[in-house]
Amino acid sequence: MHFKINLPNMKKGIIFILFILLTGFKTQKEDAFDTGEWFKFRVHYGLINAGYATLEVQDAVRNNKKVFHVIGKGYTTGMSRFFFKVDDLYESYFDKTTGNPYQFVRKIDEGGYTKNQEGFFNQDTDHVLVKDYENKTEKIFAVPNNIQDIVSTFYYLRNHPNVDKLKVGESISIDMFFDEETTKFKLKFVGREDIDTKFGKIPTMIFRPLVQSGRVFKEKEGLTVWISDDNNKIPIRIKADLAIGSIKADLDGFKGLKNSFTIKVK
Repeated sequence: MHFKINLPNMKKGIIFILFILLTGFKTQKEDAFDTGEWFKFRVHYGLINAGYATLEVQDAVRNNKKVFHVIGKGYTTGMSRFFFKVDDLYESYFDKTTGNPYQFVRKIDEGGYTKNQEGFFNQDTDHVLVKDYENKTEKIFAVPNNIQDIVSTFYYLRNHPNVDKLKVGESISIDMFFDEETTKFKLKFVGREDIDTKFGKIPTMIFRPLVQSGRVFKEKEGLTVWISDDNNKIPIRIKADLAIGSIKADLDGFKGLKNSFTIKVK
């Protein structure tokens, strides 16, 4: 039996898909996470264990103030690495109070498609300076106020004040800067479900990020994310229906949660 992972038009990359999926969460409550939080996700492509992704929150200093520094890593393993090698690093430095980013790092290698970029946000003038170390270029982009990068979006939405108030079918939107352009990222709440995991049965909220169909994803609402229905709002399960198959990610490990993790007793 031969498994060949051939994902056409995967310019954004497998790990971008994962991070996009992860952005389906909570509110601007400031209490959903803190320094020391760490997640590990197991990523599947069909029946294949395709790889892992991790997210870790650390402290750093930017603009003479303490900020959150989130480090996201993604990589393929085993047979998947032979067919489609992924080694990705995403970082974000964002304000502990507003959640707005000061700096992002994107250093990726996805099946030979590489990027090595760093972005610097000026939230006062609404501009982003992007340094492309691979192409030796610097560009300045005008952006909307309160723009987020792809990693800070995840944490910003976990603390957003309206997610717990959403009714089925309602959405929240956010401006996100990624790949040298601003995207209107929309998140739709579709319901609640208790799901079985390696940790036990976990109550979750279900969201669908709305994405452009045709290039990578099977349909506009081809992404689904299940997050814990508690004060942590952590990702539990993620699924992306692609043009050829599907990618699924499950929470595989965690530590440093700020709040109690809700697990139902059978």
